[in-house]
Amino acid sequence: MTVADNATLRVPEEDPLAAQQSVEQSVTALAGEVVDHRFKALPPDAEGLTVGALAAERRNLFTGGFTTPVLALSAESVEANLALLETYAERHGLAFAPHGKTSMSPQLFARQLEHGAWGITAAVPHQARVYRAYGIRRIFLANEVVDGVALRWLAGELDADPDFTFVCYVDSVRGVELMDEALRAAGASRPVDVVVELGAGEGARTGARTEADCVAVADAVAAAPTLRLVGVAGYEGEVPDASPERVREWLRRLVALAAGFDASGRLTALAGGEEILISAGGSAWFDAVADVFAEIPELSRPVCKLLRSGAYVSHDDGHYLRITPFNRVPEEGALRPAFRLWAQVVSRPSGDQAFLNAGKRDAAYDLDLPQAQVVRSGRDGSERAATGITVTGLSDQHTWVRTEAGAELEVGDWVGMGLSHPCTSFDKWQLIPLVRADGTVTDYIRTFF
Repeated sequence: MTVADNATLRVPEEDPLAAQQSVEQSVTALAGEVVDHRFKALPPDAEGLTVGALAAERRNLFTGGFTTPVLALSAESVEANLALLETYAERHGLAFAPHGKTSMSPQLFARQLEHGAWGITAAVPHQARVYRAYGIRRIFLANEVVDGVALRWLAGELDADPDFTFVCYVDSVRGVELMDEALRAAGASRPVDVVVELGAGEGARTGARTEADCVAVADAVAAAPTLRLVGVAGYEGEVPDASPERVREWLRRLVALAAGFDASGRLTALAGGEEILISAGGSAWFDAVADVFAEIPELSRPVCKLLRSGAYVSHDDGHYLRITPFNRVPEEGALRPAFRLWAQVVSRPSGDQAFLNAGKRDAAYDLDLPQAQVVRSGRDGSERAATGITVTGLSDQHTWVRTEAGAELEVGDWVGMGLSHPCTSFDKWQLIPLVRADGTVTDYIRTFF
């Protein structure tokens, strides 16, 4: 069967529970991975144990043999954040495909699906390959894909699995041509679902800049038998000089574009369903997305209103703490920072200076420096607030700390630091202890960057 013959094919609607169980079964295999030198900070005496066996020991992060620096993920905060976005999406009638690039953790993907996620968002084909390796059946790739090798792989995945739903951006006629050429060469039998990306403005990131450009791209898709246009999408976080008014104005353009495409008969339904797709929503403006998507007029088909926020799963103590929409709508709830990086004081060369044994290889630093929050005594394990202690810089393997007069800090103390930007926190650690408030490590979160 050719793609042209298959253009109106509808694959069976998947069973959400079966999809979730498939991912959970794939993730279970991670417990069999052997603990060794690849995973920094894990106890040396755990060498040779499986991850599952180590987790079953319920070691304490501070007394269980872990070395410093060690990144900890709060079990309670992660659970609270997962539940909050599930409730938020349900309350506002949104489908949710959290961006997996944040954590690249199949275990967290499984939890997100358990908490109602429609699927998982990717940014590049490699991420989609990881998702597929762990059973993800719905992938929204929020980027253009013009790599012939990646498209050949995608065609194979779609042909082999009728339950696999995949959607990606298109924003140029040339990009559509490259996709069509690659998919034809691959002998694809299922067309690839695409959405036209509307750019957030001049000087913004990807996306067709004008509605006329979007129409040209949509018409190119219609002429390509290997592709199907199922909706529109974009990223409001790139709106220049973003403000609530500017973001909402751009989101209304996105909705109007979808309505225009629908009225002109340019849109078809997602494979496996009857909906057309409208998607937006990073971690800074999802309140605006919820408001404007609530205004979507009745179209010829039901609309899948797809939100893609990803940083919420761990939140942070810096950038996202400042910009989260929950600051504007506190009645909706509050996310909880989940990361804490523990490092040890290894040098106290003067009364106003100290150095910790963590650095750029361990801590996110692209948006903000880590924040000293708590000190754990190296003598008796007691904890106190990190009063008068400020992180001033990072070297590759050192944290530069300034201490005010009277600040309590000595060599051997552990300093717990809050981090900014989840994406560049997760990607520095392959196996992250999931820790309860009392210090008990209940699991280890595997990442694939």
